[in-house]
Amino acid sequence: MTETGRATTRRQLLARTGALGAGIAFTGALSELFAGTAAAQDLGHTGYGPLVPDPDGLLDLPEGFRYRVLSREGDPLRSGEGPVPSHHDGMSAFAGGHGRVHLVRNHENRADARFPVPPVDGLTYDPAAKGGCTALTLDSRGRVLSERVAIAGTAVNCAGGPTPWGTWLTCEETEDRAGTAGYAEDHGFVFEVDPADPRRTGAVPLTALGRFPHEAVAVDPQRGVVYETEDAFQRPFGLFYRFLPDKPLGGPGSLRAGGRLQAMRVPGVPDLSCVQEPGARFDGVEWADVPDPQAARTPVRLQDFGPRGITHAQKLEGCYWGGRSVCFVSSFARSAEGSQADHHGQVWRYDPDRRRLTLVVVFGPDTDVRLPGEAPDNICLAAGGGLMVCEDGAGAQHVFGVTRHGEVYAMARNRQAIAADGAAADPEWGEFAGVTFSPDGRTMYLNCYAPGTTFAVTGPWHRR
Repeated sequence: MTETGRATTRRQLLARTGALGAGIAFTGALSELFAGTAAAQDLGHTGYGPLVPDPDGLLDLPEGFRYRVLSREGDPLRSGEGPVPSHHDGMSAFAGGHGRVHLVRNHENRADARFPVPPVDGLTYDPAAKGGCTALTLDSRGRVLSERVAIAGTAVNCAGGPTPWGTWLTCEETEDRAGTAGYAEDHGFVFEVDPADPRRTGAVPLTALGRFPHEAVAVDPQRGVVYETEDAFQRPFGLFYRFLPDKPLGGPGSLRAGGRLQAMRVPGVPDLSCVQEPGARFDGVEWADVPDPQAARTPVRLQDFGPRGITHAQKLEGCYWGGRSVCFVSSFARSAEGSQADHHGQVWRYDPDRRRLTLVVVFGPDTDVRLPGEAPDNICLAAGGGLMVCEDGAGAQHVFGVTRHGEVYAMARNRQAIAADGAAADPEWGEFAGVTFSPDGRTMYLNCYAPGTTFAVTGPWHRR
C-alpha cells in the first residue's frame, strides 16, 4: 500500500472510532511488542467500535461494554483507616484464592494532597510524606470485599510494576532529601508491596535499586533483572536502568539483599529523541555501573559515566516485560525543553539476549492530528491482543488500544473532562492511569488521576 493509502486508512479509522482529533497516531512494527506473549492475538483493524456517550456522564465505552466505580477519593476506606487518598495512578491486578482479585493502587500525592494516605503503624516510611498505596480485594463477581492502606509515608508514588512472585513495586517519582518539604527521610526509592498481606513487606526502601525520580519497573521473569525508567523533568533527562540483584527471583523481600545498578549506554546515541524511524535498531547496547546509586551528592543522571557518556531520554514512563524483551515508553520529547529532537511518543524494545535496542512505535502527529503533548503514559498488554495506552494530555482524556497492525482505536473516554462545547472541562480532572487487566482477562481496571476514581470495565474483550 502506498503511503497515501496508509494515511487515508488511518484517518478513516480514527474518525470511526472517535479517536480523530485526539492527538495520537502510531506507526511501527507492533508485532515485536507481543511476540511470545499471551496477548499475541489479532484483533483486526476496527477495535470494538465507536464510543457510546455515557448517560451518567462518567466514562464513554464501546457498545457492549460497561463499567462500575470501585472506589473514589474522599469516600471512607472500608478498613476505617480514613478517606480514600487522592491522585490514583499506577496499578496492577493479582490473582487471589477462590476467584478473588487483589488490586494495588498508587497515590501520587505531594505535600498539598487533599486526601493523604493515612499513616498506619508498621506500614509507614516517613510520616511527613502523603503518598503510598492502597489495596483492594474483589470477590469472584467483582465486588469490593476490602480496601485498606498497603504502604504509607512515601512520596509521589507514580507507577511501578508487578514482580514474578506476585508483589507490586511502587516507585517514588521524586528525589527530595530529608528536610525538604518537611520530610524526615530521603525519598526517590522503590518499595515492595504485598497485595494480600502488606505487613509481610512493610515500608522498607529498596535502596540498592537507586535513588532518583522513578517512574516504572519491569522484571525479567527468567533472570530476575529489574528494569527501571526515570522521569526527570529537567536536563539532563532521565536514564534507563537495569538492576542485577544478588538474590534474583528470591521472592518477597529478596530485593533487599542488594545488587548492582547500571544505566544503558547506546553507543553513538546520547539522546534517544534523535532516533525517529520505526524499526531503527542498535546492537551492542552497553550497561555502565552507576557510580553512586544513592545519589548522596549528585543526582545519578548527572554523575560521571566516563568519556563515553551515557544515553538520556525525556519523559521515560511506562515499562513492561513481554516475551523475551523489556519495552519502555518515552512520552514525548521537545527540543524547546532541551531534547535533541521532537516526538510525540516512542515505544522502545530491548532484547537482552541480543543486546539489541529497537524503536518499535512512534506516536503522531498524523496528517490530521497536530496537537502536541497528547502523549502515551501508562501502558499494558491488552487481553484481546495489542496494547492499551493511557493518554496524558489536554482536553478529553482517552484510553487507546493499538492492534498488532498499528491501528488505533479509542477504548474509553473521560466524559467529565469534556465541557459542553467540547473543550477541556474542570482542570482538576486528570488523565487516565494504571490500566491493567484481571488475571483471567475479563476485566480492565483503570484509574482517573483526579479526582481519584477506580473503574472496572467488563465486556466482550475477546470479540474478534
